[in-house]
Amino acid sequence: DQYLPDDRAKWGQDSGLPLLLPHGYEGQGPEHSSARLERFLQLAAEGNMVVAYPSSPGQYFHVLRRQAKRRTRRPLVLMQPKSLLRLPDAASALQDLATGQFRPVIDDAAASQRREQVRRLVFCTGKLYYDLVAGRAKAAENGNAGSGDGAAVAIVRIEELYPYPHDEVARIVDLYPALEDVVWAQEEPKNMGAGTYLAPRLR
Repeated sequence: DQYLPDDRAKWGQDSGLPLLLPHGYEGQGPEHSSARLERFLQLAAEGNMVVAYPSSPGQYFHVLRRQAKRRTRRPLVLMQPKSLLRLPDAASALQDLATGQFRPVIDDAAASQRREQVRRLVFCTGKLYYDLVAGRAKAAENGNAGSGDGAAVAIVRIEELYPYPHDEVARIVDLYPALEDVVWAQEEPKNMGAGTYLAPRLR
């Protein structure tokens, strides 16, 4: 994390190297799979790299494809939780790979039909998205209308953290006219992960 972000500034070198870094707490303790996402985000400046957290094979394919086709070669840092390799909900259809492109921000399809009822907008990254959706579904089954109502809470994935997709995030926020709360959720402690990087940008 010290050499790749500085390749152009210090040595005049351009690298298109993709890094696939295991990341996310998989029940093995706080240090087991931390790729130190916060370190890369602290070093991100002047377009020196791309930091992404794809949540599906389709997204992963398209971000690698985009990287291969880029004329300006910059390092690509991908957070890759091991649990997503075997999570059925994180699978992609062949059509998802054959068509489309990488999406830096993915809206909540479950809330898209009733946007005017959404009061809280939760931004997160790939792995945690599936945990939050499962928690929302479980709360709905238990009759918890506050947090369980799918229309009251929308869960949106920010798949590309740097460069920060400001326009896409702003566009999605504008889609929900009755918002009362916009929050960032992460599985890491407050001083780790993307929280400190995203807080001022979301404000």
